[in-house]
Amino acid sequence: MEPPLLNDAEEIAALYRELSQFPSLSSASIGPEVTTQYGGKYCNVYTEWSQRDLERAENIKFCHQYLIFHDSHSIVYSSPSGNCTEIKGELLSRDSPSGAQKAVLRKTSNTKGEEKQFLEVWEKNRKVKSIELTALEKHGQVYEDDQFGCLAWSHSETHLLYVAEKKRPKAESFFKPKAPELSSEEELAKTERRDKAIKGEQFVFYEDWGETLVAKSTPVLCVLDIESNNVSVLESVPEHISPGQAFWAPGDTGVVFTGWWHEPFRLGLRYCTNRRSAIFYVDLTGGRCELLSDDNKAIWSPRLSPDQCRIVYLENPASGPHQQCSRLCMYDWYTKLTSVVVEIVPRQSQGDFTGIYSTALSEHCWATDSQRVVLDTIQRSRQELIVVDTVSGSVCSLTKGSRLGSWALLTVDRDLLVARFSTPNCPPMLMVAFLPPAGKEAEVNWVCLEEASPIQEISWDVRTLQPPPEQDNPQYAGLSFEAILLRPTQEPKKAKFPLVVSPHGGPHSVFTTSWMLYPALLCRMGFAVLLVNYRGSLGFGQDSVDSLLGKVGSQDVKDVQFCVEQVLHEELTDPQRVAVFGGSHGGFLSCHLIGQYPGTYKACVARNPVVNVASMVGSTDIPDWCLTEAGLPYDQTALPDPRQGAEMLLCSPMQYVDKVQTPVLLMIGEEDRRVPPKQGLEYYRALKAKGVPTRMLLYPGNNHSLSGVEAEADGFMNIALWLIQHLK
Repeated sequence: MEPPLLNDAEEIAALYRELSQFPSLSSASIGPEVTTQYGGKYCNVYTEWSQRDLERAENIKFCHQYLIFHDSHSIVYSSPSGNCTEIKGELLSRDSPSGAQKAVLRKTSNTKGEEKQFLEVWEKNRKVKSIELTALEKHGQVYEDDQFGCLAWSHSETHLLYVAEKKRPKAESFFKPKAPELSSEEELAKTERRDKAIKGEQFVFYEDWGETLVAKSTPVLCVLDIESNNVSVLESVPEHISPGQAFWAPGDTGVVFTGWWHEPFRLGLRYCTNRRSAIFYVDLTGGRCELLSDDNKAIWSPRLSPDQCRIVYLENPASGPHQQCSRLCMYDWYTKLTSVVVEIVPRQSQGDFTGIYSTALSEHCWATDSQRVVLDTIQRSRQELIVVDTVSGSVCSLTKGSRLGSWALLTVDRDLLVARFSTPNCPPMLMVAFLPPAGKEAEVNWVCLEEASPIQEISWDVRTLQPPPEQDNPQYAGLSFEAILLRPTQEPKKAKFPLVVSPHGGPHSVFTTSWMLYPALLCRMGFAVLLVNYRGSLGFGQDSVDSLLGKVGSQDVKDVQFCVEQVLHEELTDPQRVAVFGGSHGGFLSCHLIGQYPGTYKACVARNPVVNVASMVGSTDIPDWCLTEAGLPYDQTALPDPRQGAEMLLCSPMQYVDKVQTPVLLMIGEEDRRVPPKQGLEYYRALKAKGVPTRMLLYPGNNHSLSGVEAEADGFMNIALWLIQHLK
């Protein structure tokens, strides 16, 4: 008898509604320390969460606050403070250094649907400033993203720094009728009201920074003088640099920022920590712009120490894989010397540290001693918190002995750590602890502020795999990889679970032992779910990342298939009911697997898959990815080479489309700039021509992630019903 598989559409929708309501924890900040009349100390922890609202078809944001009574070394008592409150229209918000004021960037829409942006300053229990930035016409839209965006208080709390789109000249048609003659006074008033429009510039193309950064082309640094309400745009940033991630230099003498080169043309930046960039300093008195770091690397997340003496940042080569193992570097403000604190780790030795893999450092990541830095990093299939001593370079885990799962740092302030913890069967929990003194970090004592109950119906574990000798990569011999297996807790007496195999995208990304909605839903429906971190994944050393270059479509495909065969051989899974499901490079692998191993898979779901690397190179925001992953050199100035096109085609799933028998569901984002929709359409047409059962869903207004609330919900329902239909 088969184990029960949830197959009623209404019951699946009810399950989706239940699990999709778990909120995700996005940010936290810590309020000023207060001493009571009895000598005890407490502070307020402010947290922001987001949750899917299926009725409104949007992600809503809400805040929840907590009180923590402590003695500066340990937490004495903690408790939620009041109920949650939904946050409306806030794009960015930051407390001032003393905690006395708060700055908010807010957007509103008028009755005509026109969007306006306001910069507000709040103090105690009232709003003391509200400046309509749109009306000032000093710049375009303010950036609220985490790539460029910032909202930084000066140390003196008199100025605010932010990033916005450069103001563009107004443009008009050559054939616009001339306005009637005006008197000189009227003409002068009109000129003061608006800039003179330039003819013939209406349809000029402006490059942007690609996927999720559409319409963000030329950022500028802007400073608001809070007392005078005056906004000024810093003019000293070099023309060929896009500035972002800015903060005030020690003593408020100027501004420090990360600058990305945009010559000869912009490449997609999201998830690409290999773009040429550097740290710069603009002196506000002299107006000069000074380079503080190497100018031939990729550099991001600069963070100033509490004593304002040192800046730490992450560094990668300005080429190669989009994400890889990073260096942690430090610049000394007074000696002007740069040092490498943590080096790139080629390979893990004896279960030790595998290196730093982090998309960003937390905005507040320094310990009070201005010597230690706390960050989260992937270590094999787990995300951990580590503390790095910038003097000795020693690395210590803050989470190694804790429950199996994954951790993310939200903030650290006065040595109070705020973190998020989750597992594949437990939604996010809010955790706090004091950072112990140097040398005693392993004694950290975590306290849970917001509990979440594990889902008892889901069990999971991590498997380590060693490829068979014939599949070893001689250049990078002996590498292992891992997979996370979720399965229903209640084991069937006789029959076996259907298996859904899921390789991640990237390919230089990773599945961590954290909460993921789709795998949890599939498991609750009755599927076993296998999440494969094939060689090339992050968290296993730089050698693992490099081993995949030039071997996509081969090494990664073999790793996934080897893992599947091992699980089918050992586990309570049914070899006759196996499906594959992946997005982006995971979609690329899904399409490869059904072409190279057509007998294994009875159903396939591919979200925005790469199917033809050769045809993608001319239309994606990351053309360098196509060549680099195929093992070819990338040069922005090079002309197309037919031999390179042939090699890119040879590593593509399109090579194997003749062998495909598996029914395929394609899910495509109409606004995808990373893997353009034409990729999915190309595969759809090829499969239809071969008579393979194929269905394609096209989601308007959705980009590469297909993360719009409506698309995500509809997508899951279609995936579930497709799997049920073809795994009977």
